[in-house]
Amino acid sequence: MQKDLQGLEITKGEVKRLSGLSVNAVFKPASPRKFLAEILKTVGLLGILSVSCIFLVQVFPVHRLLLIIVHLLLAVWLVIDDAIKIYLSQKHRHFIGIIEDVERFNAVIQSIDINDQIEAAGNPGVRLQQRERVIQALKLTREDLIRALKTERILRENEHFIKLNPELFANNLNALAALQVGEKASEYGRLLNEAFEIGMSIQDEMRQLQNRQL
Repeated sequence: MQKDLQGLEITKGEVKRLSGLSVNAVFKPASPRKFLAEILKTVGLLGILSVSCIFLVQVFPVHRLLLIIVHLLLAVWLVIDDAIKIYLSQKHRHFIGIIEDVERFNAVIQSIDINDQIEAAGNPGVRLQQRERVIQALKLTREDLIRALKTERILRENEHFIKLNPELFANNLNALAALQVGEKASEYGRLLNEAFEIGMSIQDEMRQLQNRQL
């Protein structure tokens, strides 16, 4: 990865540090279809546990009680884990929305890195034009994402008494729009457009958070 891309990605560890929540603590997207899919997956695992328990009890009848207890504990853990994730997913939908923007942002960086590798392999025709401006747009978007994660945490942890400051909801959308003007058709334009759309999504999440507190 080239130096100008290094450090731009927002890692899962950074998300947890900024937001206080783990990416793995919720289901993405927070939709009934996703919840149903996860529940069905858990039901399948419970079925496997049941078969495993029956088989092992027959093979090791002396340890029947221990095997039953272990399998029951695993089953309870699976059910509780799903229940907690569904609860957190429903409660923290704005957090999930920001996380989805983070994933889109990281995907843009990865696509540039892959493009760089293809160029380094001897394909100068794929060189990204106006690279400096693309990196600038990504840096602005990264700032917005970090601000959004911090703001969402503040509002979540101080939900009942926070007094909002409008500057918390400011972002770099105008700066991104200025970079984007007149650049639509090229790969450079596509990347700027992706950064702009992520910025729009962040602004929408922040507006919803603000309205929730009013």
